[in-house]
Amino acid sequence: MSTMTIEQSAIEAREPITETLLEIDGLGRAWIKGANTKVIEVALDWIAYRWDAETMHREHPHLSLAQLHAALSYYFAHQEGFDAEVKRQLEEIARLRAEAGESPIAAKLRKMGKLI
Repeated sequence: MSTMTIEQSAIEAREPITETLLEIDGLGRAWIKGANTKVIEVALDWIAYRWDAETMHREHPHLSLAQLHAALSYYFAHQEGFDAEVKRQLEEIARLRAEAGESPIAAKLRKMGKLI
């Protein structure tokens, strides 16, 4: 029977603990393994709502606390890159909205006085 500690097991595996919970796809995006959830999605919950891992777990019960902590840890370790990507996406959304103009339903509601 082994008396190895968790820390010794991790050192012997020679693999960072978060790498057992996260993976990087071919496009360089970080994902939570087996959850079909990108790390940036967890980061957005932090950015938008300042939710901690426990709150995220209540809102997304399919994700374990360990997965959420790993994702948040990865986000904070790479925050500058994630924040730049979020900014880029917001700018792209604003550009596409401006190009598309007002939707027909919004124009109709505005004409009816239902939309300011």
